Amino acid sequence: MNKINALLVEDTVDFNLEKYLKEADCAYFKIRQEDNILALLKELSPQIIIFNVNTLTESVLTEFQQLSTYKALPSLIFAKAASAQVIDLAINAGISELIINDTQPVSINSLINIALSRFKYQQDLKIALEDALEKLENRKLTDRAKAILIKTQNFSEDEAYHTLRKLAMNRKITLGEMAKNVIAMSELFK
Repeated sequence: MNKINALLVEDTVDFNLEKYLKEADCAYFKIRQEDNILALLKELSPQIIIFNVNTLTESVLTEFQQLSTYKALPSLIFAKAASAQVIDLAINAGISELIINDTQPVSINSLINIALSRFKYQQDLKIALEDALEKLENRKLTDRAKAILIKTQNFSEDEAYHTLRKLAMNRKITLGEMAKNVIAMSELFK
């Protein structure tokens, strides 16, 4: 495993996670939860963020979501306790790996690798979903633009589609952008 650069956020001293990070040859910068994590995140550019907390709370997850808004990162949370409700919130917040009441993470390398892999998988799914939604939106726009051409120009469905496609290619824009233009022009002439 390549040396991982981690930001370690702690609010507990009962469980010495640093010992395991050193044994795993993991580079880390340790801060307290009350420190300005966002500023340090910008400055340090870690590859993973690790929280070591007594109790996993909604405020920890809110803080994580604020950090994720700035920069999405793989995340690993060690907590002595967490309610079922907070665990659900953690999963929905996109926490990569969550360890509850395990004070001896013998293989932190494995946990970090799992967090990194799960994060990559989640990001790939997010990108695929965004791509699918964009394609669906473009399809809706194209269908709407075709309907406008069919109504205003007496085109068949095939003629309307080929006209949109040809106009898009001539202007070197996507079919979705051309559809938006046709819709905008029809709105103008209402």
